[in-house]
Amino acid sequence: MSYGQTTLTDDKPVVEEFCDLLENSKQLFNGLRDLPQYGQRQWQPHFAKTFETYTKLWKFQQENRCALDRSYKLKRWQIGEIASKIGQLYYHYYLRTSETNYLNEAYQFYSAIRSRKYYKSIENEDNPDLLLKKHRYYARFIVVCLLLNYKQDVCELVEDFSKQVLEHKSLLQNKEDEWDMVVMEVREFPNSDPVQVLNAETYQPCDLTMRLLPNSLPPLEKGIRRTVTLGDAIIVGNSPSQMKFSELTIDMFRMVQVLERAPCAFQDPLQRFHKPNPSQERSDRLLKRENPHKYLLYRPTFFQIFTFLSTAVKELPLGNALLVYLSAHGSMTRSSGKHETTEGYDLGGIITNDRKDDNTPRKQTATKNMHCLHPGDLYPFMRKPMLLIVDSDNAKAFGNIPNLFGQSVVCLMASDELPNSLKDPFLHGRLLTNFLYSPLLSFMLVCGIAQTSDQVYEACSQVMGKIMSEIQKAYMRSRTIDESFLHFLGDDFMRLILLRFAFCCCTLRLHKAYKESKFYPKSYPALPDEDFIGNFTITKAIVDIADMLGVKSLFVDSRYA
Repeated sequence: MSYGQTTLTDDKPVVEEFCDLLENSKQLFNGLRDLPQYGQRQWQPHFAKTFETYTKLWKFQQENRCALDRSYKLKRWQIGEIASKIGQLYYHYYLRTSETNYLNEAYQFYSAIRSRKYYKSIENEDNPDLLLKKHRYYARFIVVCLLLNYKQDVCELVEDFSKQVLEHKSLLQNKEDEWDMVVMEVREFPNSDPVQVLNAETYQPCDLTMRLLPNSLPPLEKGIRRTVTLGDAIIVGNSPSQMKFSELTIDMFRMVQVLERAPCAFQDPLQRFHKPNPSQERSDRLLKRENPHKYLLYRPTFFQIFTFLSTAVKELPLGNALLVYLSAHGSMTRSSGKHETTEGYDLGGIITNDRKDDNTPRKQTATKNMHCLHPGDLYPFMRKPMLLIVDSDNAKAFGNIPNLFGQSVVCLMASDELPNSLKDPFLHGRLLTNFLYSPLLSFMLVCGIAQTSDQVYEACSQVMGKIMSEIQKAYMRSRTIDESFLHFLGDDFMRLILLRFAFCCCTLRLHKAYKESKFYPKSYPALPDEDFIGNFTITKAIVDIADMLGVKSLFVDSRYA
């Protein structure tokens, strides 16, 4: 053997170290599944160790690629699998912290996998397990792009994904129906916006961010004090007829964006594989979050909700509020027993999970659901400030929540019914949630406008800014408004929600198709009519937007002509 010639024996230590790192990383990654989803303290050390191990693994395979190719027969899909796991770590770190910049990091790894075609060789392996890995990668990548509102990426990914599912049906055996359903769901989801905004020149849909931007809110009024901060948000979704994807209903998806600031711009994804991982951040950085932390609960049982509520309230720092968002169909079943009627339980509630418990007596299953969340179930957690949003056909059950502990409590409730003119009121998202997500698009929705140009949208947005400024003044000038509203105005996210809720109330009260009280959203404590519905400046601005859209006749009457 000549001097300097590399042998397989020389590669043995490299291969052994790589195998050790790979096995250790898999064990740590699998261990993350055993961590409880609730609680903000115990998960950080495990995540930090997992990130550190994957960083070492990624750098090691880069620095020793020749030896691994020669002696380990390292395949490109295996490199892609490591990158995919790192992308998943960033995505789950986003779920744990609500920091949108980690979504960017996940996107960078996922997009690099696609551009470098790491998974292309899987098609030649004739292995169903590897195909499932590729399918799951696409599904995760699509979720990240949806959350970042990258519509063009979503369209391209959906086309690629659907072709692959179709081509490899025979290999997936009993799982083909499951993946057909995933494809169907993801095709519908990107087109769920209440109104399409098209570029005036290209007629292509515009990418609009609904996350909190610096210009999303009017400047703080004098007198607004930052006494309460939104710390945690529990987002619950259970609407069986509503479009969903990957355990996110469209309502949950929208509320996630309402409660986040827009992420910062990032560099070329192919240049970011050496970026330091989150384990290197100082712990106090996580305590000063840009966004409130969110728990996303899709069709949770009552006991899951109770556990998450208990943990969130227990860990909520002093001066922080909890937001509870409930999007689900209602249960209006009253207690039937002579001594069963109890305040907080006698008007029913909302169904968070439709499954029946096997231990429930047969005679009760027709009238009661053990996963019905009643207003009284929330009373113990009002020891901390709470903003409650109930978007349900039985929201009125939550309309008289007592302030038992002297904390700020506000409940925003959807209307009892909707006019017949509003088509598919639940499939593409509930109306109150739509208004909290995008008040301008929702205004167009209730006016029967299906699409508009970016120029019209921008012009209306200018007027919308003035309306929000006037609504904020109405909150501050009112002499009869409950102080709980004023306490919440100091937080950007809760202020945004309260301003948009008031706009929703004013718009629907002025709209001729919503002239009955059953169509009005309500709050408890109630907003004073004279300060909002009777505010001439707000009313005139709403009519001005209607005029710009050519639907003034839906609003105008003799008082405002």
